[in-house]
Amino acid sequence: MPLYLVRHAHAVSEQENRQRPLSEGGRAQVRTLAAFLRGNNQFTPAHVWHSPLARARETAELLLIGISSEAALVETTGLLPEDDPQEIATRLDAISSAVNVAIVGHQPHLGALASFLLRGKPSPELVDFRKSAVLTLDRTGDTHKKTGRPRWHACWFVTPELLTTKHMPTAPWPL
Repeated sequence: MPLYLVRHAHAVSEQENRQRPLSEGGRAQVRTLAAFLRGNNQFTPAHVWHSPLARARETAELLLIGISSEAALVETTGLLPEDDPQEIATRLDAISSAVNVAIVGHQPHLGALASFLLRGKPSPELVDFRKSAVLTLDRTGDTHKKTGRPRWHACWFVTPELLTTKHMPTAPWPL
């Protein structure tokens, strides 16, 4: 079961819009990320969980459009920036390893969740999630000795800096 952890793209400031939707730059980040993921066919979620905040929902929606996916888009509680990562880890434990899930969320929650899945504790954070970064994890089949929870390992990590637009094809769809 690949698990994809995706930080939302750049959003406008709260002064510009209290709901904080994606900025034009953030929409461009999602287009670039989607073009990369579509090109390598390594992002194949069946479900995309996102926080109730506009910037995460919009990132998830645009990402699915960009990769031409019909994955189920699910607004999910427990994904706000300060939420306890153990809540989501417990939900992941209950999912079949045959189901691929993407989570579009926020810092510091994503960093704490990644650390919890990889090490069995949420801190210190092992991953610096920049906006539009994607970390892919997979279950190892082992469990953490202290918690008894499934152990995960990192498969790949992509940051926006790796996806410069001069090396990426132009997205064939408008956002």
